Amino acid sequence: MTNTKLYDVVILGSGPGGLQAGIHAARKKARTLMLGRMDNSSLYWAHIENYCCQFTISGEEILKTGREQLRNFGAELRDEDVLAIEPDGELFVMRLESGDEIRTRTVILATGSSRTKLKVPGEKELLGKGVSYCVDCDAGFYRDAVVAVAGCRSAAAGGAVALTHFAREVHLFCEKLDVAEGLRRQLDDTGVQVHEGVKITEIQGVTAVSAVQLDDGSTLPVDGVFIELGAKGVLELTAMLGVRLDDDMKYIVADKKQRTNVDGVYAAGDICGPPLQMAKAVGEGCVAGIEAATYAKKQAEREA
Repeated sequence: MTNTKLYDVVILGSGPGGLQAGIHAARKKARTLMLGRMDNSSLYWAHIENYCCQFTISGEEILKTGREQLRNFGAELRDEDVLAIEPDGELFVMRLESGDEIRTRTVILATGSSRTKLKVPGEKELLGKGVSYCVDCDAGFYRDAVVAVAGCRSAAAGGAVALTHFAREVHLFCEKLDVAEGLRRQLDDTGVQVHEGVKITEIQGVTAVSAVQLDDGSTLPVDGVFIELGAKGVLELTAMLGVRLDDDMKYIVADKKQRTNVDGVYAAGDICGPPLQMAKAVGEGCVAGIEAATYAKKQAEREA
């Protein structure tokens, strides 16, 4: 691992909380990297009229300006997602969808909180009975099973690859696969059956998932359906790191310095709970960026 690139602060999520965290971390001269795609942010599609000092502005404009600010302060941006995170002593090792590995002294989780649903019949009724939103949490329940994964981006593709270590057959359904070439090769190498241009229209079953209905009129018998739309969400990331969630298992618990229960791991924005507002995300991002950069610098001084 020693030859992988080392950062002081890596931010997961490219919304307003992550951007503000990156700006403050980079201004403190911390080596900063932000990961994530701009259009994954819920703000990207929004029109804002209740943010201080702005009358009306598009979310896309805010995000583009924030990314430009980040670059001006010396931070790096990569439009890709994280597939896995694991501790490495006092550091953290991340595997990206491109196949690259990086190390970091601190992590800021700013990925938002909402689970994007497939919105098909059977999804709600069979949740917990074969329908899951977290491969990292539930893959072990599907040993020697046949499973379907719905999604076009890194969470779905990475989840499908991970499921091949447990399931007998893994089918990935997506309108158009949108992942890095390295991750596409992993799908091919592990034998995931990719059904590009085919959508799941219904999840069938009575007491448990038994099949998925497809938009080409066919039906595929399966034992489970994993819905992974977008990037890794709060459940997956916290499962990897051991970060504590609230009693409802929806939001990360962070203190006033945006610290989680894991040293070196911070959280900001919607992932920390309501109110789900840009102003709150920006404020928390500010605190998280400053605190993470300070923590990383102290760690580097101890190593010197």
